[in-house]
Amino acid sequence: MLKSQLHSLAQPPLLFTSNSSTFATGGPSLLPKRVLPPPATTDLHRKAPSTRRPLVVSNSLLSNITQTITKTDVVKAVVKVQPSIKGLLSSLKLSGRLDDLNDFLGQSIYVELVSAELDTATGTEKKKVTGYLQRDLLVNLNDLKANVMTYEGELKLYKGFGEIGAILVSNQHHREMFIKTVVLNVNGNKVTFTCNSWVHANSDSKEQRVFFADKPGYLPSQTPSGLKNLRTKELEILRGNGTGERKDYERIYDYDVYNDLGNPDNKNLARPVLGGKEHPYPRRCRTGRSHTKSDPLSESRTLNPNNIYVPRDEAFTQLKFINFSLDTVKNVIPAVFPGLKSLLTSKFSSYAEINRLYNDDPTKDTDFVDRILNIVKSINIEPFFFDQPELIRRDKHRWDTDEEFARQTLAGLNPYSIQLVTEFPFTSKLDSNTYGPPESAITKEILEQGMKGAMTVEEALNNKKLFMLDFHDLLLPYVHKVRQLSGTTLYGSRTVFFLTNDGTLSPLAIELTRPASPNESQWKGVFTPSEDENSTDAFLWKLAKIHVAAHDAGVHELISHWLRTHGCVEPYIIATNRQLSALHPVNKLLKRHFRYTTAINALARGSLINAGGIIESNFAPGKYCIELSSVYYDQFWRFDTEALPADLIRRGMAVEDPTAKHGIKLTVEDYPFANDGLLIWSAIEQWVTEYVAHFYPTIEQVVKDNELQSWWTEIKTLGHADKKDEPWWPTLDSPENLTSILTTIIWVTSCHHAAVNFGQYAYGGYFPNRPSIARTKMPTEEGMDAAALEKLKEKPESAFMECYPSPLQAVEVIAVLAVLSHHNVDEQYLGEAGDPGWEMDKEIEGAARRFSERLEEIGAIVDGRNVDVKRKNRTGDGVVPYELLKPKSESGITGMGVPNSISI
Repeated sequence: MLKSQLHSLAQPPLLFTSNSSTFATGGPSLLPKRVLPPPATTDLHRKAPSTRRPLVVSNSLLSNITQTITKTDVVKAVVKVQPSIKGLLSSLKLSGRLDDLNDFLGQSIYVELVSAELDTATGTEKKKVTGYLQRDLLVNLNDLKANVMTYEGELKLYKGFGEIGAILVSNQHHREMFIKTVVLNVNGNKVTFTCNSWVHANSDSKEQRVFFADKPGYLPSQTPSGLKNLRTKELEILRGNGTGERKDYERIYDYDVYNDLGNPDNKNLARPVLGGKEHPYPRRCRTGRSHTKSDPLSESRTLNPNNIYVPRDEAFTQLKFINFSLDTVKNVIPAVFPGLKSLLTSKFSSYAEINRLYNDDPTKDTDFVDRILNIVKSINIEPFFFDQPELIRRDKHRWDTDEEFARQTLAGLNPYSIQLVTEFPFTSKLDSNTYGPPESAITKEILEQGMKGAMTVEEALNNKKLFMLDFHDLLLPYVHKVRQLSGTTLYGSRTVFFLTNDGTLSPLAIELTRPASPNESQWKGVFTPSEDENSTDAFLWKLAKIHVAAHDAGVHELISHWLRTHGCVEPYIIATNRQLSALHPVNKLLKRHFRYTTAINALARGSLINAGGIIESNFAPGKYCIELSSVYYDQFWRFDTEALPADLIRRGMAVEDPTAKHGIKLTVEDYPFANDGLLIWSAIEQWVTEYVAHFYPTIEQVVKDNELQSWWTEIKTLGHADKKDEPWWPTLDSPENLTSILTTIIWVTSCHHAAVNFGQYAYGGYFPNRPSIARTKMPTEEGMDAAALEKLKEKPESAFMECYPSPLQAVEVIAVLAVLSHHNVDEQYLGEAGDPGWEMDKEIEGAARRFSERLEEIGAIVDGRNVDVKRKNRTGDGVVPYELLKPKSESGITGMGVPNSISI
């Protein structure tokens, strides 16, 4: 029911019935026979004279124009416009009726054709060809299916106009319109403009929109003479002047710090500004809102957290917006009902109660719309359920094993934290005067006991057999701060693993540390696995794993996911639009990899990472969550190690090896994330190498490309301003370095994000596997009441329930992870949606096709690996196969698929 209503709503309003054929193109016209004046507008260069008349207009009006040129070519123009939901809902307003009148009069879209050539006699731009395009009031079947309206007309090129290089568009409606394409047919030859862009109403701004004809791309020095000035002016518009509050219809890209996450006017919601010397951070898109009363450095927050400015073309498409909204409702509302009783308490009573959150009967009806209708009819309805995450659908108990705990460091949701142990004993690099003795409590004897005599610690180090999750120094400075918050706690932690002969990891020990403070001495506890599942040591080990899982969940969400993909990519998007023209080949290459990211990030600032938002409310660091990501950015983030091979080498998970297939040799042979990731990395690198070589055959062309150099300089000095003086930034001085830079950006926006995002429901949807927060201290911690340990011994399950997230926290996180793990129906996957201009260049079109074909091959390779019984980290009884880097997917929660961009 809901779908059909939305479908009918999205159709263009029909002003006339199918019998109104007199309004179709070519039929008799009821319009007055007069020449329509041009709109009161200015183009990108000058104000149109008020007395200027269009050279021609559409259809029957052409007969009233006296042509003074000796030869003309008729241009048949067809514009496809997608009506917006917002526009249709306002169609009954006065503005909507005026727009209908404009359509009736044929005055809705005014265009100017721009020659690609300058006038050779004067050296100036050639006179533009202008005219109105008229709404086709008869909706044909194809337009109905595509949900578009057609505007069309005829214009005439004068002799010597030359090649059409661009079109200027003025929208005479009182509301914006989404222009999909403009197709000009000149004597059977088509000139296409793939726009896919919002065009503001002329009443909002007189500035005309420019669209360039589909071409493979031009370097600045190769720009056709008639388009050079237009190319420069368009970039100036996109940069803006850095002042004023941005309007919804604008397309201005500028930088700002993260000064809108908190609300200093409310003491409880005050948060530090992220970006600057004290809290280094990448920059976000500037909105220009007024500052708060209490802090002139902080920006006031909008009343509607879902209405934060992003440049207009960065916003969701209609389809994405509708699906995103419905998915949010569909996954959040059902969470309330099965947990309603539990929400009245502070904890779940048992694992059995947790399991009742999930639908374990695939045949059970969980249709959302029907259930909503039932709510209206009766309060005695069957509860809603979450779908079973893949992890427990395959095996309800495997998540609780040490084998699965270790496996997920290599093949789970956060494969970016595991690292090789290269030094022992472990020591902290933090100030011992502040935090206490730096030496770890994990001893040689503890590790060797865990290895059961297989080898000594020295031998394990030499043979690269010891690995670790090291959250010790990152978290330790925040332990006492977090412990001042209610309902949460924190430790610094180290977890050590041993690489067994079958290629799997086995956990050896967990160390949890409470730093020294003015009131407490330092405390360190080391916990190890126990063969007796009912022993106190086994219960303590499980509690320690809950803490480590919560640490890993926080580092994953705040750093591996949010910071290293969403946050660090936004500066690339801003710089690309400010410095690289739409004509630039690098802009054309990167554009699809930036789709939706700025809009998603704005939504995150509105309700996810903001003060009191979903992350702070549900993850262990509480109000310090995003500040913690700033610490990581300051200490560890560097552009050059975001490349997959460099990241693996940095963590000791690989070493350089020129004889190896990808130039590196993995330390753990069966490392699913790295195994599959290197295949796609190599495919991206090959594609980008061919692309760059085509447009930049020489070093000189890279060095002298002023747009490209400004782009890279701005990324370093403005987008990542707090890192601008770092020596590790690559130098953009060769095609090889450009290839490396672009490959890294594409990897992060596609594969890195996919690997840490689309498995969130599969692994985190069953929250005991990855609790977002650990709420209670270890009962053996110094200063704890002895009753806590006795309770663990007598009622271990109850102790676990107290440590897990509360029911309210659990269902909120599950619902959000379901939304974040969902592929939208209009998703564009890696290797898809190439620039239309590439079809005109056989070399680029061929390279793009080979890239797409290689990704298909990689998908088949991934399938084969997931049935290879020798690969124990991705196959076996109850094991979730590793498909997060399988390139393609259907829509929905699939646990696979690599979109082009950070689209969710």
